[in-house]
Amino acid sequence: MTAPRPRFITLEGVDGAGKSTHVAFLAERIRAAGHIVVTTREPGGTALGETLRELVLCAPMCHDTETLLMFAARREHLECVIRPALSRGDWVLCDRYTDATWAYQGGGHGVSGALIGALERHVHDDCRPDLTILFDVPPRVSRERLERAQSHGRSLDKFEREDASFTERVRAVYLERARAEPKRFRIVDSSRPQDSVRDELARLVADA
Repeated sequence: MTAPRPRFITLEGVDGAGKSTHVAFLAERIRAAGHIVVTTREPGGTALGETLRELVLCAPMCHDTETLLMFAARREHLECVIRPALSRGDWVLCDRYTDATWAYQGGGHGVSGALIGALERHVHDDCRPDLTILFDVPPRVSRERLERAQSHGRSLDKFEREDASFTERVRAVYLERARAEPKRFRIVDSSRPQDSVRDELARLVADA
């Protein structure tokens, strides 16, 4: 009998959408189904990637530079974490991937689609997610959640400090990509209560 093919699942959404809140829950559901799962994030996932993450999230820089750093971290991530895990037959659950670059650097900051597309083709080498879960909330909800987190002592990064128009542009690109690839994307209304969101996530993972 052929072993089940490993799955590469990515989680996307604007800041404050709540996706990171559900990573542990999703990993637990995948393990309960009998799979080994590697949880990781972008930017980050490797020692070099975490160093680049700190620069991307905090340091002022040209938007093209930001994009190049994202893909440098992603290449290392693919070579050291994602591809080896999939080759072993493990599932990979990644908090953000290249859709985030299209949404944040492309939609939010206006970086050329030609540049992002060229880097994507070079860096990915056809390693694309099997399933992308898009946690969707209106910008108002995003802002309320970030302000609540800040009031509890959390420092916001430079993307989280952007204004509502930035968040709207980011969200618009995410939704546009979801419409363009309906077989890969599943949109989850994460403005709902956590239990409702998790019920839907459990169904999505079961069907992956």
